[in-house]
Formats: sequence, C-alpha cells, structure tokens
Amino acid sequence: MAGNGDSPGTAYDRLADRIREQILAGELKPGDRLPAEPELSAHYSVSRNTAREALRALASQGLVTVKRGVGGGTFVTTPSPAQISASLRTSLVLMADSAHLTVSALVEIREMLEVPAAEMAARHRTDEELALIREALFDPATVDPATVFTSNRNFHFRLLRATHNPLLEVLAEPVFRVLQERFQRERASRQFWVRVDAEHREIAGYLESGDQAGAREAQRAHLRYLRGTYESIDREGSAPANGEIVR
Repeated sequence: MAGNGDSPGTAYDRLADRIREQILAGELKPGDRLPAEPELSAHYSVSRNTAREALRALASQGLVTVKRGVGGGTFVTTPSPAQISASLRTSLVLMADSAHLTVSALVEIREMLEVPAAEMAARHRTDEELALIREALFDPATVDPATVFTSNRNFHFRLLRATHNPLLEVLAEPVFRVLQERFQRERASRQFWVRVDAEHREIAGYLESGDQAGAREAQRAHLRYLRGTYESIDREGSAPANGEIVR
C-alpha cells in the first residue's frame, strides 16, 4: 500500500488478491454487492484510485461485474465458460512460448480429456448433436485449405459438447487452440487429411451406434496419430518432409 512504500500497482494487486480470496473461499458469493470505492478505500486504508484499480482487475478476470443506475454497484459474479477458457488459453500460450510447457505435455492432456469424452459422447449424444458432428466432416479431395481447420476444430468441439459436461470443453478448447496456433503456419499434406477424415468418420460411426468402447478406442488411436506428428514437428523445429501437420 502507498502508506507502506508500495507502488500503486502492488497496492491494488494486493487488494484485488485479498478480495479474490474472499470470493474463492465463499465469504463473498455470486450476487453479493461489494462496498463502494470510498468504503473499500477506508476499510483497507488505501487510496480511492487503488480501490478503483483493484475492482477493475477483478472485473477483467470475470469475478465481478459493474451495474449502473439505481441499485447499481459492483457485484460478485460467476465467470462464464468462455472467460475461463480464454484465461486458461492465455496462460498456456505464455507457458508454451517460454518453453515451460512442451508439446508432449499439451497432447497428453488432450488425450486425457478427449478419449473419455468420446465414450461419454457415445452415451449421451442426441440426434441433433450427432447431426452437427457429421456436419463438421469434410471431403479431403475437395476441402478448401482455408476452411479445413475450422471443420476439424468443429468436429472435436462438437464431440465435447455432446458429452453434456461443459467443463470438458472449457478445459480442452484452450489446449486445442494453443496446439493449432503454435503450428498454424505449416501446411498439411493431402494424405494427412485423408487419414484425419477417415478417423473422424470412424469415430462418428461409433457415436451413431452408441458404441462407447469403440468411440473411446477410435479417439485414442486418432489422437496418438496426431501426437506423433506434433512431436515430430516439435523436434525438428519445422514441418516434416512430407508436410504433415496437425490442427
């Protein structure tokens, strides 16, 4: 705090951390109204500017929201799945760029999430969800390179949604996107997409028949194929000779 010789940034970070801990501990619950800036300032012996910046930091993390007008104020909120996913993605990107997070570690997490997800999707998917998954399939002979990655992403994300467990998509999406963005300048061979297409169709077939074990093992084989390509590219520092790349 300013009175202890701390910089303004340190002061508001500490105040934000203190309020965040109260939220995480359940002392402050979704819907609770936080004290106004003057009250926060007086209670924690900080400047009003420090209190204001602390509230802005909490809002940027999706922990509080500001409502204007009569009955307005700053209220504790629950972060949306999109906010959680975006925050995790930012952290993963920074870790990957600093070499503290390997491609192998990212792909291992993807396997841990998406293999059981395929089994769950085979059990829980609706006809509408199956139709959306099949809609994401593509013809490797005619696919547009500009849209193939979107189709590939949609296949995996729609499968995750068919588990009816929203947390799976929240956790898996950032990992998928970091892997995709890390190699986005590379180009995939036609043979690569032929195999990806065949494996996607095999997984979709198991989902349609409700074969949980089949869906699980087909997804496992698919991700292990992708894993080998990712790791090869990571070792070489450039695309393999055959041009294969995973998205």
